[in-house]
Amino acid sequence: MSQWVGNFYRNFSRFALPFADATTEQLPMTRIFRLALFQITVGMMYVLFTGTLNRVMIHELGIAAALLGAMLALPVLLAPLRLLIGHRSDHHPSHLGWRRVPYLWMGTLFQFGGLAIMPFAILVQSEHAADYPLLASLGAGLAFLLAGIGVHMTQTAGLSLTNDLAPDDKVARVVGLMYIMLLIGMVIAAATFWYFLSDYSHYRLIQVIQGAAVATWALNIIALWKQEPRDPSRTRVDRPRPSFASAWQSFSEMGPVARLLVVIGLGAAGFGMQDIIIEPYGARVLDLEVAGTTLLTGLWAVGMLVGFSVCGALLDKGSNPYRVVAAGALIGVVAFAMVIASAPLESPMLFRMGNFVIGLGAGLFYVGTLVATMELAPPEKSGFAIGAWGAVQATALGAALATGAGLSDLISALGAAGMLGEIFTHPAAGYSVVYSLEIVLLVAMVVAAWPLARINRNQSGSSTSSSRFGLADNG
Repeated sequence: MSQWVGNFYRNFSRFALPFADATTEQLPMTRIFRLALFQITVGMMYVLFTGTLNRVMIHELGIAAALLGAMLALPVLLAPLRLLIGHRSDHHPSHLGWRRVPYLWMGTLFQFGGLAIMPFAILVQSEHAADYPLLASLGAGLAFLLAGIGVHMTQTAGLSLTNDLAPDDKVARVVGLMYIMLLIGMVIAAATFWYFLSDYSHYRLIQVIQGAAVATWALNIIALWKQEPRDPSRTRVDRPRPSFASAWQSFSEMGPVARLLVVIGLGAAGFGMQDIIIEPYGARVLDLEVAGTTLLTGLWAVGMLVGFSVCGALLDKGSNPYRVVAAGALIGVVAFAMVIASAPLESPMLFRMGNFVIGLGAGLFYVGTLVATMELAPPEKSGFAIGAWGAVQATALGAALATGAGLSDLISALGAAGMLGEIFTHPAAGYSVVYSLEIVLLVAMVVAAWPLARINRNQSGSSTSSSRFGLADNG
């Protein structure tokens, strides 16, 4: 009886707490949760950039949408810096013996500095842009630039440190937990910003954004405190350090790097192109109320959580991450087909289910590609690998967001002008074209990933990180 109870408890714990077995004696759950706090701050920054400031700057402050788009594009344009940040953190010279901590610290300072000046820069842009257009735009641009650099540095160095600390057989679980914390940060930030800014005033805006700056500094300090072991022999100043070009050459020879980056780019674009049109689609095409469109984000987040959990469990059992990623893309194809079909069927329920399934497929994709990238490179080059992953996915996502928004508006305008035929006069036409393009991108991603998805993860007997999937000889 006691054995049955014990087995039931263990199985229930794995179901209810899917990442509880990510812990080891050297990396207990309290330490993992503390390290994951940097993802909370990154999630908070994402909400601030893509949601809160978008609304406040256009509706309450009357800033032109084109100018807002230019400022919000700055963090995306800086995404390729992640590759350089990862490379520098791999080979950072330090008498203190730290590689990742200096970049986590500097990223925190950039985040804090950008947020500290951001509300004043925004208010100057709103009220004095006509008198001082250049200075006002430079101030606002500087705030977003600093905050964007901080996000890229913090997340790249933080995930690299995660890869350094997590044992090989626990990487998938720990990465899944990191992304759950990112979602939690987004949810908490969205609720907090909505509560404090619902009764808007300039003074309240200053309080909220500067409060976010203090929270970012405090949480990141707690996250990095006594996490990275000091090893002066690895960071001694006279140690030879490869150039960026030679590091890239070495990384590209570790396995199917080019194919992996293509998979990351296609998947990030395929899942992300609809991010800023999904709620307008629900409102304009299916006549959903504000509460109904707000629910979509929650369904997407729940789907992501399920995806993270399933992905961690599959990879923990030895599944090929490319197989998991391909499965996520195929799930995404079904999800976007459901969203497209919801318009002619006039089915809000099918639309909501589609949003949940989009989150599920995206969760499998993001964790699967990140784990594949981590396992491709040895620990001493993990920063470079994670920087490459972050640079490609963030750049592809930014380009996809701009393309999705522009394409939906263009198709709608051409349809209204009678230049594309009667079918394109329907309110759903522009959105459906974007969703169809996402299906094409995800199918292309499956084609790119398929040669690697066919390989058994444990096929190779080599102990090197680059051949854990038996992929070292594939291109």
